[in-house]
Amino acid sequence: MNCWPIVNFPSDTDDSCSPSTTEPRPADVRVAAMNLLARREHSLQELQQKLQRRFADAGMVAEVLHVLREENLQSDQRYAESLLRQRLSRGYGPLRLRREMRERGLDDAAIDIAHAAVQPDWFALAESAYLKKFGSDPAGGVVATERTEQSQGNREEQRALQQAALREKARRSRFMQYRGFLPEHFCHLLED
Repeated sequence: MNCWPIVNFPSDTDDSCSPSTTEPRPADVRVAAMNLLARREHSLQELQQKLQRRFADAGMVAEVLHVLREENLQSDQRYAESLLRQRLSRGYGPLRLRREMRERGLDDAAIDIAHAAVQPDWFALAESAYLKKFGSDPAGGVVATERTEQSQGNREEQRALQQAALREKARRSRFMQYRGFLPEHFCHLLED
């Protein structure tokens, strides 16, 4: 007795299933867009790029995206707020966030509205990112060592320790700037 079901496969001459011969329909583009949006929010530019890689008809892609925007299924504003919250939780500052949001196709108005909606405290975020990376010691132990060495009076050692402290401050400052924070957000953390 045979337990396997009989499956009829289309023949080589049957063109009904061939993706190369059928033109994509707007419904196909919409399904692809909805699948992308179901995973996460996308900016209009991101969604358009991804769909145009898959579907050659740019007019159909633009038409479907216009309908999705009208139905509020795709929103640059919602995407901007989502991206902002995600990057804030990773400890990024305002400069890096703005640059990244522009790269993803968001305009300055959407970015400003997202900042107004979320209202991040940049000083607290800078302090949190700083403490996560460097701990609570302001200069990494260099300043404390410097103070004990000053009592001994050796000028060369003092100079070497001062240079080490300056290098450490510069390293920490570069890290905070790389994260996108302005100097006014983190300079108080570098002070002795």
